Amino acid sequence: MSSKILSAAILGLDGEIVEVEVDVLSAGLHSFNIVGLPDAAIKESRDRVSSAIKNSGFRPPHQCGRITVNLAPADLPKASSMYDLPIALGFLLATKQIQFDSANKLIVGELALDGKIRSVQGILPLALLAKAKNISQIYVPLQNASEASIVEGIEIIPVSHLFDLVDHFLGKRLIISQPPLEKENIFVNDTNFFDMADISGQEQAKRALEIAAAGGHNVLLSGPPGSGKTLLAKAFPSILPELTMEEALEITKIFSVAGKLEKETALITARPCRSPHHSSSAVSLVGGGSYPKPGEISLAHRGVLFLDEFAEFPKAVLENLRQPLEDGKITISRVKGSMEFPARFTLLAAMNPCPCGNASDPEKLCSCSTAQVLKYQRKISGPIMDRIDLHVEVPRLKFEKLQESGGGEKSSDIRTRVEKARKIQQKRFAGSKLITNSEMGAPQIKNFCQINSECAKLLQNAVSSLKLSARGYHRIIKLARTIADLSESSQIEVPHLAEAVQYRFKIE
Repeated sequence: MSSKILSAAILGLDGEIVEVEVDVLSAGLHSFNIVGLPDAAIKESRDRVSSAIKNSGFRPPHQCGRITVNLAPADLPKASSMYDLPIALGFLLATKQIQFDSANKLIVGELALDGKIRSVQGILPLALLAKAKNISQIYVPLQNASEASIVEGIEIIPVSHLFDLVDHFLGKRLIISQPPLEKENIFVNDTNFFDMADISGQEQAKRALEIAAAGGHNVLLSGPPGSGKTLLAKAFPSILPELTMEEALEITKIFSVAGKLEKETALITARPCRSPHHSSSAVSLVGGGSYPKPGEISLAHRGVLFLDEFAEFPKAVLENLRQPLEDGKITISRVKGSMEFPARFTLLAAMNPCPCGNASDPEKLCSCSTAQVLKYQRKISGPIMDRIDLHVEVPRLKFEKLQESGGGEKSSDIRTRVEKARKIQQKRFAGSKLITNSEMGAPQIKNFCQINSECAKLLQNAVSSLKLSARGYHRIIKLARTIADLSESSQIEVPHLAEAVQYRFKIE
């Protein structure tokens, strides 16, 4: 006797339907085989499923002869313990211990030895898959039910024990479906960050961060130790605009697949801010593994990736940022498959100008030789520097500035201007996948960033004197477009372009 239960597999950030086929042959010696490219966690499910079935009061597999479980399609690699529950139900159906209609039901869950159902990763992509495939019901672990409830149009059944689920299918004790997630006023600005008003001085750096927040541009803060670079970076998320539902779903999918979504969290409602240590490996930064998982750059999608002590990161690690900084995505290729993850983040980097940190300080003597300073600065390659839009000097503050209390502009006021600029961009890019000015390509620059003859002359001088690449040329125009948006100007004017040019990296 055979049976079939619908389940799913995670491929990158998307799901794909998997049919769990169970065949039981009563004759012959007992065996329990799982085929269809299962990983180690799935192969071990034989013992979990057997114990869970026995401890839930049903006839266990070791009394039922030869059992074959096929995870179809057979050429699709399968990972995770989410197939425990569908395998157990398929076995109970095949041995006629229970009867129910398994059609149009997608089932996932890990089994404990006593029959309890544990949470699994990647529920949101599976719920979205169920909706796309017109599957009316999805059965998920109780801990994952709130995450699945984000998706409207399908019935979410939260299950906590194998025995309870069997009773539900037999009509003895029906499980109440999970109510849809309330989406009214759920997006908030995280209040755990510093306020810009608490930072003394550094008006130029604050202005640069406002531009970066408005257009999604990359920033490099450079200055002596203790000048406030890290404090500015910690305050930066406080001026970012609120998430949209589309952005929140993108971020939540990434966190869900990576296993970073907290059990009580259904939806990520604040922009992520990731800050990996400079000892981080390339795999932890960009993602990877036998079955590729998202790294820090994908976890920072639609948020901030803060790299403190930028020059202390291994050069080979930083070079991995080239593609995502340009394309907003990362493609990870392994023997078992190739996955593409989104990585549209704002890079916020901070570094000292030299090993001792005093090379740019006019009042403190630098103890480094010229060769040491050049070697330190060249740890950041030219292609990486070329991808950073705003290069900002953060000078050491004098006593008078440090003594000033209050008077600085609050993060809430800056965020208001940022959100106004974002709304202008939202209207500009309506109907496309673009969200911020930094994402524009050559066609969009041509359409939305037209400049007059006076601006063209200024730009020509900048390209010549700064020895700009084609990328640098386009990035200055995109930056000027953001500055114009902050000024609520429909056209890029000379002051906007001049301000954009002053933030550009100067080649020594």
